Amino acid sequence: MSEQIGVSFILTVIFGFIFAIVYLGVRRKERMALLEKGVEPSFFISKKTSSTTLKFGMLLVGVAIGLLLGNILAKTHMLDEETAYFSMTFLFGGAGLIINYFIEKKNQEK
Repeated sequence: MSEQIGVSFILTVIFGFIFAIVYLGVRRKERMALLEKGVEPSFFISKKTSSTTLKFGMLLVGVAIGLLLGNILAKTHMLDEETAYFSMTFLFGGAGLIINYFIEKKNQEK
């Protein structure tokens, strides 16, 4: 079983690298074409980096808390191991995204 996981992980990484190289190559060509047409370079700088960083930070903190709580529930035999991990990970990951939504909504009102 672990050999299958290893093979699938390696294939995923290989296809991920191929996709990233092709995507970055196409994006570079598009950007160069836009620059040749006179678009300002500041057009390519994202203005939403702080909200994106907050979103991913909240999501990852929620997933980490979910994994910890899932481990506690699995060790105390309150839930099956798979059920505990998946349910708590999705529950707290989703809660992190919901909290992020309310934080962004509050910041936009100001």
